[in-house]
Amino acid sequence: MSVLLETTVGDIVIDLLTDHAPKLCENFLKLCKVKYYNFSPIHSVQKNFSFQTGDPLGPLSKESDGGCSIWGLLSGDPAKRTFTAPFHPKLKHLERGTVSMATVPLASDPDTRVAASQFIITLGEETDYLDGKAAIFGKVVEGFDALEKINEAMVDDKQYPFVDIRIKHTVILDDPYPDPPGLREPSSSPPPSDEQLRTVRIADEQELHENDNVDEEELEKRRREREARAQALTLELMGDLPFAEVKPPENVLFVCKLNPVTQDEDLELIFGRFGKILSCEVIRDQKTGDSLQYAFIEYEDKASCELAYSKMQDVLIDDRRIHVDFSQSVSKLSDVWRQDTNSKRRARARGGWGGVQELEKRRQYREEDERISGKDYNMVYSKEEMKGRHDDRGPNGRKDEGRHDQRNDDRHDRRNDDRSHKRPSDRDKGRHYRDRSRSPRRGNRDDEGQRSRDGYRHDRRDRDGYRRRDR
Repeated sequence: MSVLLETTVGDIVIDLLTDHAPKLCENFLKLCKVKYYNFSPIHSVQKNFSFQTGDPLGPLSKESDGGCSIWGLLSGDPAKRTFTAPFHPKLKHLERGTVSMATVPLASDPDTRVAASQFIITLGEETDYLDGKAAIFGKVVEGFDALEKINEAMVDDKQYPFVDIRIKHTVILDDPYPDPPGLREPSSSPPPSDEQLRTVRIADEQELHENDNVDEEELEKRRREREARAQALTLELMGDLPFAEVKPPENVLFVCKLNPVTQDEDLELIFGRFGKILSCEVIRDQKTGDSLQYAFIEYEDKASCELAYSKMQDVLIDDRRIHVDFSQSVSKLSDVWRQDTNSKRRARARGGWGGVQELEKRRQYREEDERISGKDYNMVYSKEEMKGRHDDRGPNGRKDEGRHDQRNDDRHDRRNDDRSHKRPSDRDKGRHYRDRSRSPRRGNRDDEGQRSRDGYRHDRRDRDGYRRRDR
């Protein structure tokens, strides 16, 4: 879970530690969601140590209440303006960019510390002085150049920057918490209030006169461009785009309002008269294969695409008037970038789990199409294991664990040697049977000591043959 803070000195991306500080993260996320931090000043800048923000008015305003938690903001109850701050014992202020909620001791219980909305970001290493005074809930993962600008800012004797540094906007990249009752997310970033404007000390000159003599249409255009850049940056951070400034290809045409019976070959035949087509694809449902009634046509050059755009608008195809436009999709570019990145990563990898190739040698379970339903667990073994699997098992089929040692192996080898010496050769078989009793045998034993079912029949046949030979 991450949050993007747009400040006057650059963007800062914060990863939230939801597993260790869930309540602190929920309070911070919901305040960002309702745009509570917009236009909040950055103050208490201590070089190579930390800075503080999160109060919409800041310490310069006499009307400031120091900030409010999301629960107090939604309910309007002064008792819920603060909440007890939990401190995780494993979270310490050890690295630059550690984000923690500012706390104060409770008046009735000095050992209990409460938090509201203000938070602290460290600007140096080993800032363990804050342990036990500020409750950690996140860390900065991007925007260290903005932290450096804040660190180098000129401040007065109260550590307040002479030139205002403020949070302009907050963007939530992922929110796992349900919204509290009464929360309403604004449709756009709200403008600063009159109380906030009165706290402006020395604003950036360009920002002060940015909207002078600009009409409403141009202001709306600029607002949409800022939102588009913020959305593109969000997609880049989430890995959906290779970079935020990626643009759709100019030689691809988007065609919609198609008849469901229209095929790829039909469109390629119709649009092929404007130039060479590299690809023509009607987008279909992955499960049913039905046409979604729009397609992408890629030409070899940009001029052919522009000609098709000018000639094919509202043309009747299969009793449907189509609509054409230039493609705004970058999915193919993103797929190519992602595949290239993954192939490079696999090429650098050593293979195996954790880089050990041998750990991928054996498959622990069968594939889906090879599994057999039954009461067993369907586990399989490699061929190397099956070769000597029965060597260590006793006569009852169980593995003799703890008793199988070198002496047992030697005893087994000597027993086999004795049996091989005692086994008669083919030349001595006649004398062997002549010396034995001629009473019928009950059965024959094999090498394992088990009786064969037809041992008596074989013994009688051999005995009659030797008897005829003796006569």
